[in-house]
Amino acid sequence: MISNCPHCQGALKFSTAQLGKIEQALKALKPGQRLPLKCPHCAKPMNLDAAGNAEGAAAPAAPPPKPPDPAAEVIKPPPPPNMDWLKSQKNEEMQFNDSARDVPMALVLHSDDNMRHLIKSAMEALGYQASSVETPEEAVHETLSVSYACIIYHTGFEPGGLKNSTFHNYMRKMPMSRRRYTFYILIGPEFISLYDIQALANSANLVVAEKDMKDFQPILHKAIPYYEQLFGPLLEQLADFGKK
Repeated sequence: MISNCPHCQGALKFSTAQLGKIEQALKALKPGQRLPLKCPHCAKPMNLDAAGNAEGAAAPAAPPPKPPDPAAEVIKPPPPPNMDWLKSQKNEEMQFNDSARDVPMALVLHSDDNMRHLIKSAMEALGYQASSVETPEEAVHETLSVSYACIIYHTGFEPGGLKNSTFHNYMRKMPMSRRRYTFYILIGPEFISLYDIQALANSANLVVAEKDMKDFQPILHKAIPYYEQLFGPLLEQLADFGKK
């Protein structure tokens, strides 16, 4: 129903009785007929169609869009990486730049003998000297006396998960002067392989899903050279200035 005069834009206010008469007259209109009315403000004629709209009147303007509510905006993390590259890279020759390490050594922290053997075999195939320990206390002692280029930690190695892990919290608090020389890998069912957001959130360099352990060596083939390419020049510069 019309609410403003199409000529002067004056507001049209009808009583209940007037509205009833107008609606009744509109229903009685034949196709093509118009109901003539006069604007009480400018006295100009208004011809209403069967829907109660003035002939030639512009459609009411749409209300302005509401500004976005910052509280309603959700920041979405980037998607996990695509793992299709594994199919084409499994059989490639694996070459690494060892310029950032003199004698690369790896420490494996996994409570399952078979998985520990798989991880150590993969690390040794990539040129690392791999060893393992049985307790988190031993692991802390080892890292204090030996400079490990790579540490692989399974989230089930200690009860209570990462939050209550003695060794993981030790790694999180390690001074950067030592931590930057260690490639820290977390393995667990809660991870998505090569998902950098998860690695960053857990103070690690790489995360590997437990279901992808059959492809552990190709995953390292992709991740470690990238790490060395990114940080190798920095570590060399620090060494030139006598810093480690």
